[in-house]
Amino acid sequence: MLYTILLVVIVLALFGALPIHSFSNQWGYMPSGLIGTILLVWLVMFVLRQA
Repeated sequence: MLYTILLVVIVLALFGALPIHSFSNQWGYMPSGLIGTILLVWLVMFVLRQA
């Protein structure tokens, strides 16, 4: 259940990080940093589940 929620959040974050708006050039590295943090948490949870 939690993995499904994280997957949906990751997909939404990837869609939101696309620079398609005129104001998105001021965001800097924040969207990709957020996506990287979410992916890191998901990876740690996946590895700990396998152990």
